[in-house]
Amino acid sequence: MAGLEIPAWDPETALLIGTILLEAIVLYVGYGGLERLLGPYLMKILLGGEEHAR
Repeated sequence: MAGLEIPAWDPETALLIGTILLEAIVLYVGYGGLERLLGPYLMKILLGGEEHAR
């Protein structure tokens, strides 16, 4: 049956996929932290005034 075989993974491919997944997680967490730290400040600057900084 064509297409139902289990592909053979070589270590380089598994390492590359793991590295890309780890990088995506680090970027997701990093940008989330930056948004929490700088988001209210930037909204205050861009929109002007305290009422929009919530």
